[in-house]
Amino acid sequence: MSQTVPRDPYEVLGVPRDADDAQIKKAFRRLARTLHPDVNPDDPEAQERFREVAEANEILSDPEKRATYDRFGHDGLRQAGMGPSFEGFGSLSDLFGAVFGQAFGGGGGPVGPRPGGDLAVQVEIDLAEAMRGTRTEVEIEVVARCGTCDGRRAAPGSRMTTCQRCGGHGVLDQVNRTPFGEMVRRVTCDVCQGQGQIPEEPCPDCRGRGLQATERTLTVDVPAGIADGQRIRLSGRGHQGDPGAPDGDLYVVVAVREHERFVRDGDDLVTVVPVPAPLAALGTTVTVDALDEPLEIDVPAATQPGTTVRLRGRGMPRVGGGRRGDLHVVVDVVVPRHLTARQRELLEELAGSIEERQLHDDESVVGRLRRLWRNR
Repeated sequence: MSQTVPRDPYEVLGVPRDADDAQIKKAFRRLARTLHPDVNPDDPEAQERFREVAEANEILSDPEKRATYDRFGHDGLRQAGMGPSFEGFGSLSDLFGAVFGQAFGGGGGPVGPRPGGDLAVQVEIDLAEAMRGTRTEVEIEVVARCGTCDGRRAAPGSRMTTCQRCGGHGVLDQVNRTPFGEMVRRVTCDVCQGQGQIPEEPCPDCRGRGLQATERTLTVDVPAGIADGQRIRLSGRGHQGDPGAPDGDLYVVVAVREHERFVRDGDDLVTVVPVPAPLAALGTTVTVDALDEPLEIDVPAATQPGTTVRLRGRGMPRVGGGRRGDLHVVVDVVVPRHLTARQRELLEELAGSIEERQLHDDESVVGRLRRLWRNR
């Protein structure tokens, strides 16, 4: 498979081989700005062209990399572990953010009251509770607005003043010098935490943070039919945000414990009922202790091991309503053990009376092997 040969970085930037740092920097910034996504919204090749320009500038603006390239070319850079560092950027916007900072071509992130974060907690229920639905309590620790200052961060009666560090904007522009030029990155003010204001006198209870960790006990309604791993979302019951901002959500992850007698398959339930071999041959009625109520099922005469009886609508309910799943009862034909002398005598008499035709049915040998293999 052919591989694209990287272009000469001097050619990419359009500078001579004896270009100084100022010439390289000027050429790079000129080319990079012409490849801004706002300038080339319909050009699918703009990202790759900018990546090429950025990689060329990375090589020529670093004295060690430039010297290695001048002597050994791109292969020398790769062997020395000096390959381009822009491999992980997936979009042109990401590349511009890395080179120019978030402030290039626009501002930073949103400024204002911070919303509350989401919270997750796990509860365990058994299969019977999952079938009928249940109500359970959960204990959580959330970040809540201070009850003394109601999240304002100021002591009662104290005023809020404009933050002197950010001038009330809530953000700061950090300028860093790099081989690519000056990188401007917009960050949240570390004094007012993006609020733009600070209290004259901090609240004594929350120490001016406006938020406190607190423990809460909530009652959660778990709907009938919920499955293991499903989540219940409680809007606005997570961490609280700043005044005027929405609170986070609480996600309750439900873990359903395994049952000793039932296996769940979607909305269906599967269980096994033991039937003595003589009764399976004669036919009988057995009681299945289902999750919600006992059920009687008819076992026809000559029932074979692994036969499944399907009871429609006796499985798990569906969350939100609708038809219930089915209950599949697998008949486990059990051979009696620890026989008495009389029982052995009766079975020997029975065994001597069985004819060859009574041991076969219309199913082929291959068909029986397949059925037994599936039910193994």
